[in-house]
Amino acid sequence: MPQRTFATGQDWSVQTTGKGGSSAAKIAQSMTTQKRFGAGGNSGTTTVAGISAKKLEEADDVGTIQRVDKSLSKAIMQARTAQKLSQKDLATAINAKPQIIAEYENGKAIPDPGVISKLERKLKTKLPRPGKKSKVPAKEGAGKSQQKSTLTRGGPPKRR
Repeated sequence: MPQRTFATGQDWSVQTTGKGGSSAAKIAQSMTTQKRFGAGGNSGTTTVAGISAKKLEEADDVGTIQRVDKSLSKAIMQARTAQKLSQKDLATAINAKPQIIAEYENGKAIPDPGVISKLERKLKTKLPRPGKKSKVPAKEGAGKSQQKSTLTRGGPPKRR
């Protein structure tokens, strides 16, 4: 029987075809790739828990995270029981997890205006919002005579 001969390796030498070399190889060598911030993955979708975790990460001091007031949690609980809804029913109605409703009613949640507005719409009641400390502006020109302005704030003159 004749003996067979096999190639024992691969030829890795540069092969050029066509005229004047490969311009694609030159372009590929000069190209660089950069990873863009947030590229890939679905990190754009956020949840209330994700927002809460983000706020916790951004907090500098211990105790700076604002929690839900007892008045808000009590109002949610009373409005929910008045409409005879369970926490699960309310959560599905506002498209949220039941744990979020439980956190709001226990006072452990970080207030999210979006969730609070959904709760207001579903429960058909006005809920107490976590307020910012408002500064009372000083009255300007208290001794001067007050003139009625025909201009509205930042807009055209009022119609009569």
